Amino acid sequence: MNPSEQPGTLAQRMRHTPYQAYSYSYPHKAAYRTLARATPLAPIWARQDRSALFAYIHIPFCEMRCGFCNLFAMARPSAEMVERYVQQVLVQMRAMDGALGERRFARFALGGGTPTYLSAAQLDTLLCGASDILGIDLQATPAGIEASPETITAERLAVCRAHGIDRVSLGIQSFAAGEMRALARPQQNSTVRQAIALIREAGFPTLNLDLIYGIAGQTVASLLASIDSALAFRPEEIYLYPLYVREQTGLGKIARRKGAGTLDPIMLARDGDSRLALYAAARDHLRAQGYVQVSMRMFRAPHAPEDAGPSYCCQNDGMVGLGAGARSYTSQLHYSSEYAVARTETIGIIDNYLALDEARFAQAEHGYLLGDEDQRRRYVIQSLLTEPGLDLDAYMARFGSDCLLDLPQLAELFALELVTQHGPLLRLNDSGYAYADTIGPWLASTTVRALMAESGQAC
Repeated sequence: MNPSEQPGTLAQRMRHTPYQAYSYSYPHKAAYRTLARATPLAPIWARQDRSALFAYIHIPFCEMRCGFCNLFAMARPSAEMVERYVQQVLVQMRAMDGALGERRFARFALGGGTPTYLSAAQLDTLLCGASDILGIDLQATPAGIEASPETITAERLAVCRAHGIDRVSLGIQSFAAGEMRALARPQQNSTVRQAIALIREAGFPTLNLDLIYGIAGQTVASLLASIDSALAFRPEEIYLYPLYVREQTGLGKIARRKGAGTLDPIMLARDGDSRLALYAAARDHLRAQGYVQVSMRMFRAPHAPEDAGPSYCCQNDGMVGLGAGARSYTSQLHYSSEYAVARTETIGIIDNYLALDEARFAQAEHGYLLGDEDQRRRYVIQSLLTEPGLDLDAYMARFGSDCLLDLPQLAELFALELVTQHGPLLRLNDSGYAYADTIGPWLASTTVRALMAESGQAC
């Protein structure tokens, strides 16, 4: 279905498919455009509460491009490009040091791509920069890094742990060899076991394992077998991701070559989509093992450590993105570099990033200005799709108005029995979480939907 032809009511959308888009941020980057004029960052951040910021460093490099990957990333860059990139992130840090003024960080993460593609020395350089330039106390701030099994080494882990990184997120996807081949992601379980052993030996308090459901040939039995294989390592967190086959990914290109028919910009239309049944079985299995569901994707173990760091609230607090492709959020402006999936365009964006100086880093040139409506919708989306849910009193305190009057479409959640309400707290129930990838896009504003449709993205 063309994005501009998406049905309007939630009930109509639910009949189309539960899997329309992952609303991990709002607005989606496909809605960003070149700003009318370059915007100096210092006055933008001066209007933002900077007492609990999230610093995120994006590393757009990987050892290989997975068939399902739709991220801003490139495989096997030159050693020279990687080293120049690391040094350029330090330049951007210095620019942000001047633009942010007084601040305090409540979260820190290295994401990608694959941050552990960097050498131990390069990781040390970036983590020293986060501490010395940005002033982040990594020993006292919850901090994570994303990794792939093939890039885990004792030396890299030692550097990260010494600096205070306390969470490693490892992309496993599946423990079944045939399913990994279907994902165009060669991976040996022996490599996975060795990587997890090194992570445990290094003493990271939190291990997260990512798994994917909806893989060609996957059954409920094979998915639960992969989950049991993951549970054997007693991970503190497990993320379950539904497979989306997007147009510019390796799997999307394979589907076109096989003549699979029209490829939806967001996912490959398939007869007998089994993802909802797979999700329900996996959710119930993890709950039976004591894991608590935090969102549609995230499950936390009973033995997971309590978050002892400073509080961070994604609905209210800002994000400082560093690196090509990283997004920065203030209440009024979201900004970043441009976005690409294809290798040629990705390299071009990285090359542009490497050419910037401190003055260019101190201004925003590409992004999205959030008006009152989008600020309200963002708050609702970011609250509703995760625990503990949408606090209507907190919304009133933030915006000075009644949420259910501002967004009357929320009444449909009650009519479809997708939410429960206890006092001021509005929470998705099991059915609501199952349709989170429908509810999030449905709550987007008309402006955001139009911009995304113009970019060829469904919403």
